[in-house]
Amino acid sequence: MTSHTIQAGDLAVAFEAWGTATPAPTVILLHGFPYDVRAYDAVAPRLADLGCRVIVPYLRGYGPTRFLSATTLRSGEQAVLGRDLLALIDALAIERAVLAGYDWGGRAACIVAALWPQRVAGLVTGNG
Repeated sequence: MTSHTIQAGDLAVAFEAWGTATPAPTVILLHGFPYDVRAYDAVAPRLADLGCRVIVPYLRGYGPTRFLSATTLRSGEQAVLGRDLLALIDALAIERAVLAGYDWGGRAACIVAALWPQRVAGLVTGNG
């Protein structure tokens, strides 16, 4: 596992990466409230061992992920969570990924899958 930060849209997104960058199927694991990337500590290495590139980002407002501007609205609305995820996918130059998440992360995954299905190879989501 390695830790990284990348500028993606309105955020400097902190994330953990597992496995190889290329050529591997990419899986993005998205946490929900009130948890963080630690929710995937048992899952991410197993997916990497199966040959996947695994990205586990801290969502806006969590951990070391930061807003790039003090004037950016601090919102947890579904639309902005989806936009954050798409910006991360673009910043990492990922053509298609399997998205998996729950709660806020699940909503972000569903939004990207619904609005940009060409960017999604699969979707696993759980919401309350």
